Amino acid sequence: MEAQMQSERGMSHASKSEKTAHSRGALSTLLSWVVRILRFESTSVLLATLALGAVIGILHPEFLSTSQLRDVLQQSVYVAIIAGGMAFLIAMREIDLSAGSVFGLTLILAALFMQGGMNPYLACGISIVLSGCMGLVNAILVQAIKIPAIVATLATLSMFRGLALALSNGQQVNHLPFNNSFFTFFGGNKLGLPVSVWVLLIVAIVLTVILRLTPFGHRVRAIGSNPEAASFSGISIPRVRIQALVLMGVLSGIAGILGLAFFASGEPNIGAGFELQAIAAAIIGGTSLAGGSATVIGAMFGAVLLTEVSSGLVYFNVPQNWSAFATGAVILAAVALDSVVRRRGRDRAQGGLGL
Repeated sequence: MEAQMQSERGMSHASKSEKTAHSRGALSTLLSWVVRILRFESTSVLLATLALGAVIGILHPEFLSTSQLRDVLQQSVYVAIIAGGMAFLIAMREIDLSAGSVFGLTLILAALFMQGGMNPYLACGISIVLSGCMGLVNAILVQAIKIPAIVATLATLSMFRGLALALSNGQQVNHLPFNNSFFTFFGGNKLGLPVSVWVLLIVAIVLTVILRLTPFGHRVRAIGSNPEAASFSGISIPRVRIQALVLMGVLSGIAGILGLAFFASGEPNIGAGFELQAIAAAIIGGTSLAGGSATVIGAMFGAVLLTEVSSGLVYFNVPQNWSAFATGAVILAAVALDSVVRRRGRDRAQGGLGL
């Protein structure tokens, strides 16, 4: 009997030991996941966005209302989608200054097609294809004519914007089929969020998969890290550059279509300055100006942060004209931080080599 009791006590101790080991293993796994999350490249901008929202919310609780938060997300969608494409280009040490104009021209084209009686879905599909063609125009200027991307897209910025103004005669394009399911669906809300936000989430997932898990994404990052080594390894830099610029055009077009669904009219000047906000969002989100690395999700969080800054100023009775100043200050801080981080990285590398 006594032997049986000792045996049961031994089994009990073993069981407790197993449970303790299991608990420690689970805790270790949890901690490892926490560490991975904290090291995730877009976490810093997410934390900054949440912290800023909390500060504004403490001082002005109405900022944290559901309707206001929904408005912030809605307003950030267009720049966020463009910023996702801009992250690819900046990772390659390229830039596209025409993205805002492509956004505006795509919106105007779709509105004009609809005004002329075309089915809204067909009009949007054709307009997105045309936005890809605008990206191809940029690619031809950069690759075939050998014009630097910043110069070529600065020229097409004016060209595309001028075309939008010319086609619309400088006036809003109205009398669109508002009752069509295109406007009621893409301009409405589903599951508590604007449909455009759900589209943004889908775009974020797709672009992240492309950047991280496909040969194209690997080539983009390889070119930005070391163009000479990438070329030596057999990567066609011209082809990847063309693909990235066309992708940028398509994403700007998708953003323009979502803008049309929400505003339900074609304003030829809409989207002016979106390209600069998208560049800022990408940098704030963790895409390095030195190239070689990018984060799509971080770029999109950066767009939300910029929108949060602009919206927050209203609650502090700061004139809207100061929003550009605030945005510029955020951009300057992000670029300065990027420069400091890269310099410290170089110093550590040199220290490790004993230089």
